[in-house]
Amino acid sequence: MSDTNSASTASHPGGTGTIGDRSVARVGYGAMQLERRRDDRAAAVAVIRRAIELGVNHIDTAQFYGNGFSNELIREAVRPDDGVTVVTKVGADPNPDGPMPMRAAQRPEELRASVEHNLRSLGLDQIPVVNLRRVDASAPIPVSADQVVDFDDQLAAMVAMRDEGLIGGIGLSTVSIEMLRQALPAGIACVQNAYSLVSRTDDDMLDLCTAEGIAWVPYFPLGSAFPGMPKVTDEAIVVQVAQTLDVTPSQVGLAWLLHRAPNMLLIPGTSSVGHLEENVVAGSVVLDADTVAALDDVPHREGQIG
Repeated sequence: MSDTNSASTASHPGGTGTIGDRSVARVGYGAMQLERRRDDRAAAVAVIRRAIELGVNHIDTAQFYGNGFSNELIREAVRPDDGVTVVTKVGADPNPDGPMPMRAAQRPEELRASVEHNLRSLGLDQIPVVNLRRVDASAPIPVSADQVVDFDDQLAAMVAMRDEGLIGGIGLSTVSIEMLRQALPAGIACVQNAYSLVSRTDDDMLDLCTAEGIAWVPYFPLGSAFPGMPKVTDEAIVVQVAQTLDVTPSQVGLAWLLHRAPNMLLIPGTSSVGHLEENVVAGSVVLDADTVAALDDVPHREGQIG
């Protein structure tokens, strides 16, 4: 797993962008849903291999995805000469026997332990980028008092690990624009927040990232995964555009994101090769100016769960 692109001859879906000091395809792959293939390891590995064949060279993961299962699969599937940039996240730990599959792990010593665990499970000497997934007292999951940690202390721990060479770049996840501004002097490679056509409360933060050359890597790129929350594919204009272009509504939603900003990097997740191939095709969907304007007029919703 390196920053070279020697193995794949496929063009990079969506073109190329940067995350930290790495050049990557703008359509990447998120590994969270691979846990659905726990009973068919070969099929799960095949999804990753197919992504690489299609030119994907940015894979997003976390040790708490499937209690290490996603990382194990990536280590098995990705070869040293594939030129894949693996990005992981810290701030939570697996909690397989608890009421939720992960628990907050925000203290500086827990961030370090999680980085070390990711290094072992991925078989890497350095993780190209590690996202600090911030959890505070307002989070939708229960957070104990000892997990409400000063942001500066967390940043200091991340910078120390970067200085030691354990990580290559620092990312942030689930943060406010004020926190991003606070972190800018530390050098930030990317931001992962919920963002989609129907959830654009972070437009100002996206614009700041664009100006600063920071990759914007949205989760919930097609709207919230939670039942009853707005979904991009339910919007009438999205369905209409999809029919006109002979593509799927999901592909329209992903294509709109790529048109929204040049620093937009997508990591749609799936456990299906077919769905993966559809996501990759979204990188070549062209939206003309009138279509983009019509999609821009879709009202965004406040308060999606992230």
